[in-house]
Amino acid sequence: MDKDDVVGEITPAEGIKLAKERELDLVEVSPMSSPPVCKIMDFGNYLYNQKKKDKKQKKAHKQTETKGVRLSIRTGMHDMEVKAKQARKFLEERHIIKVVIIFKGREMAHGDLGYAKMAEFFKLLEDIAIIEQKPKRQGYQMTMIINPIK
Repeated sequence: MDKDDVVGEITPAEGIKLAKERELDLVEVSPMSSPPVCKIMDFGNYLYNQKKKDKKQKKAHKQTETKGVRLSIRTGMHDMEVKAKQARKFLEERHIIKVVIIFKGREMAHGDLGYAKMAEFFKLLEDIAIIEQKPKRQGYQMTMIINPIK
């Protein structure tokens, strides 16, 4: 605290006078208290620092997205590697991945091939990912959710 700092009760007129002398603002900090609490400060500078702090906090808090990867039980090995490479990029960016296999026509009878394809796909990513939700069949599709390792 400076020697010029006033702590205690003063009238609003005295507070405004002190603020004008110092070329600062009189800011009401706690209007609901009795008596109201005020502070002499540079309000523009305060708002600037507050915005800067909020921006830094928002930048640090990155929102995770759910990215989708679609496969088929007929997807070839090279195509799976390409999709796994894309999924790896998503995982490195800390996104969640939803892997979906769509069954068409007679493929519905071969759910075991879908589970095998999901396992094969996960094998390509197991060094940087964990399974949050195991492959689950829902009608014409099978889904699995993969998270990046913490």
